[in-house]
Amino acid sequence: MKARTASLHRKTAETDIRARLNLDGRGRYAISTGIRFLDHMLELFTRHGGFDLEVEARGDLDVDQHHTVEDIGLVLGQAVRQALGSKKGINRAGYFVMPMDETLAVAAIDLSGRPYLVMKARVKSRRVGDLQTELLEDFFHGFATNAAANVHLKVAYGRSSHHAVEALFKAFARALRYACSRDARLKRQLPSTKGLL
Repeated sequence: MKARTASLHRKTAETDIRARLNLDGRGRYAISTGIRFLDHMLELFTRHGGFDLEVEARGDLDVDQHHTVEDIGLVLGQAVRQALGSKKGINRAGYFVMPMDETLAVAAIDLSGRPYLVMKARVKSRRVGDLQTELLEDFFHGFATNAAANVHLKVAYGRSSHHAVEALFKAFARALRYACSRDARLKRQLPSTKGLL
């Protein structure tokens, strides 16, 4: 089967982002965003998703992290949408429940063509490592909008803010992995009765 890949370059007055994605990868990554904890989250997203991902981002971090975090989310969403192509034969929807010590996170994704984000993940700390946690919603909103996907994320409970964010990214990666996976029995079918996704 043809590899599902995408290469993107998005440059604005605020950010300059290059990304390469292979949905059928082996969990290999080369990530540099200028925000080390975000690098770590994208690395584990790649490993748990079974993707290959390269991201090189330069942003106006002297202003704050907002533009960089949000724009990386939207570039990742664009890359997923581009790499999926026609979407024929994919599972389309996926979910995962991810435990991480005392924390439990849930992610559900539908690559429906209809963008929507519901996120219920209050993180107690304003920062985890060097990442401003309030920007997580901007990242996932950027992804959902540009991947044209329903994305539902929840941290059910947990004590550690680090574990909450990490469990969320792992659940997201594994839900997306299943949604993007191909079903050999349905390889010529679009997973919709509408005939359009």
